[in-house]
Amino acid sequence: MALPPAEDPRFRTGDLLDRHGRTARDLRVSLTDRCTLRCHYCMPPEGLPWLEDSAVLTDGEIIRLVRLAVTDLGIREVRFTGGEPLLRKGLEDIVAATARLRTPDGRPVRTSLTTNGLGLARRARALAAAGLTRVNVSLDTLRADRFARITRRDRHADVLAGLAAAAEAGLAPVKVNAVLLRGTNDDEAADLLRWALEHGYRLRFIEQMPLDPHGSWQRSDMVTADEILAALQREFTLAAQPGSARGAAPAQTWDVLDAAGARVGDVGVIASVTRPFCGDCDRTRLTADGQVRTCLFSTTETDLRTALRAGADDAALGAAWRAAMWGKLPGHAIDDPSFLHPTRPMSAIGG
Repeated sequence: MALPPAEDPRFRTGDLLDRHGRTARDLRVSLTDRCTLRCHYCMPPEGLPWLEDSAVLTDGEIIRLVRLAVTDLGIREVRFTGGEPLLRKGLEDIVAATARLRTPDGRPVRTSLTTNGLGLARRARALAAAGLTRVNVSLDTLRADRFARITRRDRHADVLAGLAAAAEAGLAPVKVNAVLLRGTNDDEAADLLRWALEHGYRLRFIEQMPLDPHGSWQRSDMVTADEILAALQREFTLAAQPGSARGAAPAQTWDVLDAAGARVGDVGVIASVTRPFCGDCDRTRLTADGQVRTCLFSTTETDLRTALRAGADDAALGAAWRAAMWGKLPGHAIDDPSFLHPTRPMSAIGG
């Protein structure tokens, strides 16, 4: 039986450990629960009940918690998410403060941003100058009409412009995240990959997860990793990358080969449902209102905001964060009959 945190010698090293032998190195920080799109698998047309401004962490509070995570708790990579993080006015300042941080062994922090791409065209250079390393941009279709149906917004051209601006600004590798929806865009797998290869983007398909606000997700409606790979292999030659054990990375990745067998790029599949990677998960999450989540599918949270605003010092905040991570469950248990949907939708958790 695992020892409680106070008695386990590993717990006193400061790292974010759990009782299943995992250590969190990757911090996902949600900057807002608001979004500029209304993707039908994420939220209703009218949006959701947004957090009150007073509930959202200030720029300074976010910077303090990120600094604590990097300097005291072993975090090595910080990804900013939303909602849509480009809605955060202080985004560049938050990125710059994070990029200036150094780990205890003197290494810079890896920084990234997950975005829907709206507004990225005008901010990509400033974000790169602030120290952002790379971006992940969500794009489910190459067809403007389908984009409008999926997102309820006619902004397809703006996403393409954002991708081009990110590449020009050096936010590389530019990754594209695509969710295939049965009966909507599930015929575009090969087209999306061909387009990504032509533009030098790295494509990652993501299985649709049970994180919708209305709880209507059905496993039978999800396009699985096996289906995605089968669709790609009808038009491309794929080869598992040498030594391609996924480890803590969410995507399993394959090289794409041309007719002569030369590598022309790669493609990944994030199969959180059918090929879960919980046993190697190295992530911890901070919501826009200052709650620590140990998993996307957590049904409990640890409140750092209240302690922070009550004057807690770094030692107390770090202890609360470590205690939360110590209680992390071994997996999300989507296949278990007892699985419960998270009470928060994806936009309020962060990607």
